Amino acid sequence: MEIEQQLSELQQDATRAIASLTTLEELDPLRVSYLGKKGKLSQILRGMGKLSGEERPRIGAIANEIKEALQTGLEQAKTRLEQAQIAAQLEAETLDVTMPGVYRPLGRVHPLNSTIDRAIDIFIGLGYTVAEGPEMESEYYNFEALNTPADHPARDMQDTFYLTDGNLLRTQTSSVQIRYMETHEPPIRVVAPGRVYRRDTVDATHSAVFHQLELLVVDKGITFTDLKGTVKEFIRQMFGEDLETVFRASYFPFTEPSAEVDVRWKGKWLEVAGCGMVDPNVLKAVGYDPEVYTGFAAGFGVERFAMVLHQIDDIRRLYNSDLRFLRQF
Repeated sequence: MEIEQQLSELQQDATRAIASLTTLEELDPLRVSYLGKKGKLSQILRGMGKLSGEERPRIGAIANEIKEALQTGLEQAKTRLEQAQIAAQLEAETLDVTMPGVYRPLGRVHPLNSTIDRAIDIFIGLGYTVAEGPEMESEYYNFEALNTPADHPARDMQDTFYLTDGNLLRTQTSSVQIRYMETHEPPIRVVAPGRVYRRDTVDATHSAVFHQLELLVVDKGITFTDLKGTVKEFIRQMFGEDLETVFRASYFPFTEPSAEVDVRWKGKWLEVAGCGMVDPNVLKAVGYDPEVYTGFAAGFGVERFAMVLHQIDDIRRLYNSDLRFLRQF
């Protein structure tokens, strides 16, 4: 019969089409074209209305067998294509562990950064908080609030770089202490690291651009003994040993009494810090009552500490970007 011949040809065509499938994306359109409501099988079966009552069951059974065979073929094709896709993905993503690795040189922490990090870790362990401020400052924060008015001779010691708008590059991180005290109430324990600028003659131990790390403590009953103990404990932890240390009487406009700290280095005394009790005028400038609160401040030269820590003979080595030098750290 004609309809039986059409069903046989459809099965053969569909079987060949299923066998030729190469991607999962082709699978569903093929299924719809043969087995969908408007597919080729449905179009052939519309002719069953012309068949006799005796032929319809037989042709219906043949059509169901063909439909089941095509569905089975489509399922097998789906499984085959999925396995092929997984195999291709595994092959593309396979790592050949016998191939040589790709090496990228690792950077190193600059000795100045590592020295700052080491110092901050020590002070955090002692209960301090890190505070930061701008490198471009006004004269008020850099000098006046620190008890250094315009006609004060101490300004000559910190001659710096002025900008066209009247501001300047800070000469010390003490300006951070003023900004911090303006927004916080005692008790205060802060450490302020940062870059500072001074018009200075560059030599083996001096630079026009260098780094400081200053600390400030304000509370009731703070004495010079607290300052001295803190500085000595910091030096001990910083270098892992008790370096010979000397406190020399000195002068700073924002501390009174004041001292400079020297350590024994390469058979000579090297100045590494300045310190003192916070001057009452500084406390008044930020609204603290000097009759109630006292405090101490200290400033450390990071470069000097790096030189002592790593036995560096010239401060300029820290800025020359010489890889032969930097690769040692």
